[in-house]
Amino acid sequence: MSRKFLNSPTAYAFGMFAMMVPSQAFSSFYTYYYNEKLGLAIGLTTLARLIYQIWDAVNQPMAGYLSDRTRSRHGRRRPWIIGAIPLFMLTFIMVFAVPQGLHDGALFAWFLTSLILFEAVATILWVNYGALFPELFSGSALRAKASAVQQGYQILAVLIGSALTATLYDAIGFGMMSVTYAVVFGVFMTIFVLNVREDEAASKEPPMPLREAFRETFKNKELWLFYIAGSFAQTVNGLVSAAIPYYAKYVLRIPEDQVMLLMASVFVPVIPLVAVWFYIVKKLGGYRSWRFAFLVYALSVIPLWFANNLATGIAAGICFGFGLAGFLVSPALLSSEIIDRDALRTGKRREGMYTAVGGFLTRSSALISALAFFIVGRIFGYVSGDDPGPHPAETFRYLVSVVPLILLVVSLGISLFLKPQPVQTATHAQGGIEA
Repeated sequence: MSRKFLNSPTAYAFGMFAMMVPSQAFSSFYTYYYNEKLGLAIGLTTLARLIYQIWDAVNQPMAGYLSDRTRSRHGRRRPWIIGAIPLFMLTFIMVFAVPQGLHDGALFAWFLTSLILFEAVATILWVNYGALFPELFSGSALRAKASAVQQGYQILAVLIGSALTATLYDAIGFGMMSVTYAVVFGVFMTIFVLNVREDEAASKEPPMPLREAFRETFKNKELWLFYIAGSFAQTVNGLVSAAIPYYAKYVLRIPEDQVMLLMASVFVPVIPLVAVWFYIVKKLGGYRSWRFAFLVYALSVIPLWFANNLATGIAAGICFGFGLAGFLVSPALLSSEIIDRDALRTGKRREGMYTAVGGFLTRSSALISALAFFIVGRIFGYVSGDDPGPHPAETFRYLVSVVPLILLVVSLGISLFLKPQPVQTATHAQGGIEA
């Protein structure tokens, strides 16, 4: 690769593409696979997800703290990423390459173990990858551009991980699907890590002591409001992605080979819509574009309630895609501003710690999603593919529309408490940024 490619938005976006292909396949289909295909009861899948979420609460902040303290000639983040690449490939395959003949307790044990291992490695990757963004890109214009490029690649990965997965597992099975995506991850993640260089000066700064690092992080009200609002919206991403296969089967009543068309209707339009949101972010700035995205996202889930066949499902999916694009593009600029303000206040840059805490709060959405599946399933009698209950269509109509609308209204309400900061407080030594 050329030196122009080094540390470019495209080079950085390759990492997002690499991680999102398997991650999207995981979030969209792992519950469906164990619950609908293997027959694991929804109560057991919820319990497993609760346990691994508690594990996530423990390892996220520590992963960020250790990343911030790392000192090597390769930087603070890259050594962790390089070491995690083969482990991520193996644990992802483990989730879907389930040995034949496992049932009940043995199947639950495999499910829980694979979740815990996969989550631990994924935490290392996502924390260190996300921590690189504020360091590599400074200034609102460059950050908005880098975010748009990154999200463009993310949506392409989401499209592959969602729409193509249904066709792929139907053709070659879940096990071989996981091997295929693991190889895609390995190739693109290697390209990314070879074309990113960290700021040497940042690695030479003395790290903040553990107690002080946690104290300064947890007392930052701006951080908490930003990430808590984002966690409810992030739940919608995972919830709708996970529910679409069920929604297609029970609400739209379409065969599995048409699920790809439904998912494509959601994610294909997002790619050009990212460019639209790039200009909205530049025009409104970090705070206002972020809050506006919540409003648009909330409105975009309403048409999913009214769809009842493939055609109306595709139309509703396109509407949902516009709201999704806004949520994907808008947070990166504001989160970088928050990290810059913290660096000015404390004199230390702690992208790893902030990314980890934010990652825990946003990834707690997996717990909210699991509880939503469990509660709504219990209300309408859905247990598993072997026992869908008397009202499976109502179960998944509520899960893709009513529950997301409630969550996004909560996000919008929380966002109102986060106020724009004066421009001069957000000036960073490497370039000015705007609130």
